[in-house]
Amino acid sequence: MFKIKIAKSSGFCFGVKRAIQLARDTAQRHKKIFMLGDIVHNPRVVNDIKKMGIRKIRRLVKNGKRVLIIPAHGAPESVYHQARRKNYRIIDATCPMVKEIQAIAKRYEKRGYRIIIIGDATHDEVIGIKGNVRTTPVVISEKKDITVNRLRGIDRAVVVVQSTQNLEYIDHIFKKLKKIIRKIKFFNTICYPTRQKQKEIKLMPKINDAMVVIGAKSSANTKRLFEISKSINPNTFWVNSRNQLKKEWFIDKRRIGITAGASTPDYIIKEIKNQIKKFKAAG
Repeated sequence: MFKIKIAKSSGFCFGVKRAIQLARDTAQRHKKIFMLGDIVHNPRVVNDIKKMGIRKIRRLVKNGKRVLIIPAHGAPESVYHQARRKNYRIIDATCPMVKEIQAIAKRYEKRGYRIIIIGDATHDEVIGIKGNVRTTPVVISEKKDITVNRLRGIDRAVVVVQSTQNLEYIDHIFKKLKKIIRKIKFFNTICYPTRQKQKEIKLMPKINDAMVVIGAKSSANTKRLFEISKSINPNTFWVNSRNQLKKEWFIDKRRIGITAGASTPDYIIKEIKNQIKKFKAAG
């Protein structure tokens, strides 16, 4: 007898659900709809959006009445300015939590604080936060990024965090920053869904024989879940479709846990659960 346990926090977060619903509503009302980049980091969801008639483009052009959807990760202010100049109607699907991070950065920049972002430098969310302030923020992606030389001359700073970062990691980073910068304010802007997912993933690998983490390789929050789970249970596997599953992973495994990143739709989770059941039924 085997059992599959799906994490309660698996799948779409509020911000992703909101972005997809906005895209769906927009597709029903308009024809010429475009996006700069992907609405979320999941190829199946991106394909679903494409089927709605929403096109991904590399640059904005001035050509009649068009609609631009800002993705869940947000965008630099320059994108909004350019879109308005070229007469696009803007549908802003930025996650409200990401909007709050951008607002904190703007507010403290006006007060003369240097902005420090803990996050992945190439991630769309971090690029968007950077693009919403006028000065150049310091981005800390790894522990080695914290050096006295790099931070010399910063008298006061405000720290914000990419919403999908590892909770334990950012606590360590902030402690190091406090030793270098005299006046520093810290906003732990990791979102609630990420906190819940990371809380569950610290328990599930301990009580299951194997763990399956579902999400695209481009998904930052899925990467964190995989890293945490793998550090606890070596039998942790990262997939984004049922075709990537391997039967041998589950041999002699009675308890199998499943979790999924914030950009993973329920139908993918169900497909993977059903495929594991087929493996076990076949013996």
